[in-house]
Amino acid sequence: MTQLGRSAVIPTAEVQVTGRWRQLSLLGGTMLVDSTEASLVSSLFPLIRQSLGVSLGALGVLTAASKVVGAFTGPFWVWAAQRWSRKSVLVVATGLWGVWGVAAGFSRNFAQLLVLYTVLAAGYAAAHPIISELIGDLFGGSSRGRAVGVVYGAVSLVSAGVGPLKGQLAGVDDGWRWGLWGIGTFNILLGAALWIWFRDPGRGAAEEQLADLDRATRDAHAKLTRTKALSLLRIRSLVLLLVSRLLSGHLLVGTFGVVFLVDEYGFSTQKASFVLLPFGIGYFLGTLLGGVAADRATRRSPRHGPVAVLQAAQFVFALVAFFGTQFDYGSIAVFSVFFALMGATQGVNPSINRPMVMAITPPELRGAAFALYVSVFEALAWAAFSLGAGFLGDAIGLRSVFLWTLVILMLVNGAFLTLLYRPYADDVARVQNELRARRAHIDERQ
Repeated sequence: MTQLGRSAVIPTAEVQVTGRWRQLSLLGGTMLVDSTEASLVSSLFPLIRQSLGVSLGALGVLTAASKVVGAFTGPFWVWAAQRWSRKSVLVVATGLWGVWGVAAGFSRNFAQLLVLYTVLAAGYAAAHPIISELIGDLFGGSSRGRAVGVVYGAVSLVSAGVGPLKGQLAGVDDGWRWGLWGIGTFNILLGAALWIWFRDPGRGAAEEQLADLDRATRDAHAKLTRTKALSLLRIRSLVLLLVSRLLSGHLLVGTFGVVFLVDEYGFSTQKASFVLLPFGIGYFLGTLLGGVAADRATRRSPRHGPVAVLQAAQFVFALVAFFGTQFDYGSIAVFSVFFALMGATQGVNPSINRPMVMAITPPELRGAAFALYVSVFEALAWAAFSLGAGFLGDAIGLRSVFLWTLVILMLVNGAFLTLLYRPYADDVARVQNELRARRAHIDERQ
């Protein structure tokens, strides 16, 4: 790498976007809705199964359908945000879209629930790619890990507190319906809050090279084209991160964790739901620690630090998952400890991988990159794992499914990430040099 390339790995100054933490709190609320909706169905599935007369495979179908539809609608919402505005898309897709959650609560059979829940998920697919893109515009490279950790951690902490409450809906007639009605209503209120208070900083607002330019100038030079979008597949480290998403078997914990404890170890739905609290607290702490580790690793070893932290998280998760799922401890308290540890090691991931994706893509490509990373690859992986776990769980039991996906596959994922060490720093340096060249071109024209 040239000397310029080495110096460009990390920006030399941190840009302070006005009101960034306040805006982040609004985005966190949007993420909370998406997380709560997904966990509600999984945690209360034993009730849905009894109410609608379906098998365990139905949970896999529900989860897979919601993720597959997101693989198509996620990129569409990113395109719409480029065509109109990110704020308006979030208001509609993750706010007013809550009417479909209310409608899903009135489902009289599984077919109706599947259709309405899938439509609901089609809107929620806008949240992750657009919010991740916005975080990259609100925070500079040396604080993105902390910002991602805070928003994901806060979401998981609130979800953890709500988790046992959702579990208590098991004691209410048609409790899962009340959950969907509540989430749908909260969605609509959140959409109104976004419309009133959220302020989009504009693309590239947190980049050292572009921050002092007015928004119109930045947007004019950050227009997304088809050629630029296709160039994403030429970023070697992004391709490796996409493949790693397909190997992320830990995604199953949140979807099947409660029903796993019910089916394999005989806990009631209400008691099993209590593991959601320690899991969420662990995830919260993991995101915060992961964010600090990501920023520190980036400063100390920009070439290898973030990759090493991400790789270590996969290996540690596999170890914890083995002891946390393959043995019957007969106590929900013991399982709660292991679920907390699994949550912590899983929570490290978004605080590391999201900033890595931001670092290797220019501002105008981040939305498209996260559409690929989250809406397409992560969604397809989640759908495949959930669908397979649902049907294989009926056939061979969820304990065996968890052994293969949470333990063995995660070890494979950790080993695979070794390939990321060489290209990652080169791709980060390329983006920084590109932004410097873009600024020089703008100055010449002015």
